[in-house]
Amino acid sequence: MNKKQISTKEKLRRVSTATIATCLFKKGLKKQFIQDVYPLKLGKPTMVGEAYTLRYIPAREDLNPISVFKDPKHLQRVGVEECPEGSILVIDSRKDARAASAGSILVTRLMVRGVAGVVTDGGFRDSAEIADLEIPSYHTRPSAPTNLTLHQAIALNEPIGCGDVAVFPGDILVGDDDGVMVIPSSIADEVADECLQMTLFEEFVMEKVAGGRSIVGLYPLTDNNIADEFDAWKDRK
Repeated sequence: MNKKQISTKEKLRRVSTATIATCLFKKGLKKQFIQDVYPLKLGKPTMVGEAYTLRYIPAREDLNPISVFKDPKHLQRVGVEECPEGSILVIDSRKDARAASAGSILVTRLMVRGVAGVVTDGGFRDSAEIADLEIPSYHTRPSAPTNLTLHQAIALNEPIGCGDVAVFPGDILVGDDDGVMVIPSSIADEVADECLQMTLFEEFVMEKVAGGRSIVGLYPLTDNNIADEFDAWKDRK
């Protein structure tokens, strides 16, 4: 990983998914927020990393008995062992949380290997245990049954859909208490830079609004005098 990529990740850790959503909307990207996926535990550090994907299809009973887990080439197991350090495992569970996408043992293994997070549009079993792990984790709701009862792992590191968002390998995911945004890898650097500036302006706005200032002319910024005030504020900061 080069210094530019590290810099971009550090910038994205300082901004919110709400700010990213607005930035992407300005660029014509309206549907980058993964739907109906929530953090298992609030208050964890912002999750940032490249997408490494796992795709499930509906399980077929003759091909998906519990014995398949003994196969070292089972794609769920392979994904857990090969997801790169600093990346985020993103699981396409077809928005079906009736069976678990994974459990605490696999998520713990991901954490120990240095994976930056795990996201599924399905559910996790052992959800309370996963919530207490350091690794950020996002799902729809808890689910006790093993994934084998409904899901069959079919592909690794290919384009997937997760919560109605297209996720391509290498896309940058950012997750906070609101949820998870997907940033196309080709624009991640410029989005990070723009979001940092947007965040700085939002801090200025919040300071002024908390002090009693009207939002008219301030948010959005349409008053040139306020623009000059913001520039002076930035210089002091």
